[in-house]
Amino acid sequence: MLKLYNTETRAKQEVKLQDDLLKMYTCGPTVYNYAHIGNFRTYVFEDLLRRTLKYFGFPLKQVMNLTDVEDKTIQGAIAAGEKLEDYTRTYKDAFFEDLKTLHIEPVEIYPPATDYIAEMITMIETLIEKGFAYQGKDGGVYYRLKSFPSYGRLSHLKLDELQEGASERVSDDEYDKESATDFVLWKSYDPKRDGDVFWESPFGKGRPGWHVECSAMATKLLGPTIDIHVGGVDNIFPHHENEIAQSEGCTGKHFVRHWLHAEHLIVDGKKMSKSLGNFYTLRDLLDKGYTGAEVRYLLLATHYRTQLNFTFDGLEAARQTLARIADFVHRLRSASAPSGPAAPIDEARTAFKAALGDDLNISVALAALFDFMKKINTLIDKGQLTSAEATATLDFLKELNTVLAVLPLEEKALEIPAEVTAAFEKRQAARAAKDWEEADKQRDYIQAQGYLIEDSPTGTRVKKQ
Repeated sequence: MLKLYNTETRAKQEVKLQDDLLKMYTCGPTVYNYAHIGNFRTYVFEDLLRRTLKYFGFPLKQVMNLTDVEDKTIQGAIAAGEKLEDYTRTYKDAFFEDLKTLHIEPVEIYPPATDYIAEMITMIETLIEKGFAYQGKDGGVYYRLKSFPSYGRLSHLKLDELQEGASERVSDDEYDKESATDFVLWKSYDPKRDGDVFWESPFGKGRPGWHVECSAMATKLLGPTIDIHVGGVDNIFPHHENEIAQSEGCTGKHFVRHWLHAEHLIVDGKKMSKSLGNFYTLRDLLDKGYTGAEVRYLLLATHYRTQLNFTFDGLEAARQTLARIADFVHRLRSASAPSGPAAPIDEARTAFKAALGDDLNISVALAALFDFMKKINTLIDKGQLTSAEATATLDFLKELNTVLAVLPLEEKALEIPAEVTAAFEKRQAARAAKDWEEADKQRDYIQAQGYLIEDSPTGTRVKKQ
């Protein structure tokens, strides 16, 4: 059984298949710049959710939108002197490269907003016809919040408590609205603001508001009711509240059965900010020598509803953890006891799956993995792990990695500098000749170069510190 916390009901609820496919919509990037690690905290969580759903046997259709028309993308294109599509293509391509680096599995559909302008216009027309929307004197179209009494049920805010401008995507926009809390569906064309970016519509030249983009794409690609909708906690209000109002106003049907939201990422206990010098893209971390697997592990290992405090000490700890797993895999490949007990795989699988089934309790799931590794290491130390059980253990790790996508299961040949290799050979020769002083000298040199010598019952090897 898989139970996930529902933001709307504030309770864990069992995920149940309502149709042939479980339909999930996840809010993707606004492609005006390189995505930062706060964004990827959410995307890694969404990937863990996707992989867990599949692990539990749910057939899945997932949509992740690409917001390529919005104030920031237009401003960026104008500043760069490029067409909108050329400007955003750079960051779309970068986003997909970053997904590969973080071992994030591709979803079924990545719709760019600019491909669904017609669907957005149709939705806005329907909302106007039904009395949920109106056109202001400035030509913009706005959603009439008082026409949707259940507004606020996701964020648990009351409409009469909302302050002026609280539901706007951009606070300094001024529009001719019936109420300060009404939000924009269609922005009337402004050549100074929009450059050459506009579409023709029954409401005049302009472009869609950010909120209506997701409603139109979600209902077009997944239908009027979807099973799971995911994003960061900053999306709850106003974006997801507005999606509910738009979608349900248009279709008359319940929009989302299950809402999930990932908590914020902070850096060294502070909000990530360029002004504080603690703002990092994935590429910044790669430039510092960290790997995608190390970053993924750090982003993965904290429960999604807990604020994640990113630190470089944490990244180093992730590096050490993955190195520990790599060493474990190396030991497995060398195990060849003539006889011994069965590896406790079923017990570990049950514990791992139960943890994931409890609202993706990743810390308990990882604890089950490490407890399993400890038991297997004990068998290896006692010379009791057969090659057959070692193979079964490796197969089990591969199974877990369909969810975690971070375990270093492929042994890679370590490129050791020639001088370190020479020192290792001298050290082995000295040990054979019982010249302990020379052996220690070569060992110290190897360690000074950043490598370690590992002696074990199955042999001796050099590995990176």
